[in-house]
Amino acid sequence: MQLLLANFILVIHALFVAFVILGLVAILPGKYWRWGWVRNWWFRLAHLLAIGTVIAESWMGLICPLTELENRSKEAAGGSAYSSSFIQHWLHEILFYDFAPWVFSVAYTAFGILVIIVWLLVPPGHTRN
Repeated sequence: MQLLLANFILVIHALFVAFVILGLVAILPGKYWRWGWVRNWWFRLAHLLAIGTVIAESWMGLICPLTELENRSKEAAGGSAYSSSFIQHWLHEILFYDFAPWVFSVAYTAFGILVIIVWLLVPPGHTRN
């Protein structure tokens, strides 16, 4: 049961990451193609808060609560926990390269700055262009 929980948390975590990345990727073409949902105030606020949380955790040296929950569930099931953050772990698995934690803090911050720039270019709350 704990392994099932760990896998469920992994999926939720991956969906969170996809929301942050794909949310930003969708906003600019959404403006061009007049997708009303990309200007939805609640979507945009949730998106801004999501990346803001990631940035804050990163600069404060905190481990994401989802990573903590997944690690605890894996360990309870007899498995091994991540030795680094969720993103660091999966980038290492995909790229076979370890980046220093500060690289992620800078990358998250740069991404957050892009989110703010897009917020200004495509402000939420307006459905007409």
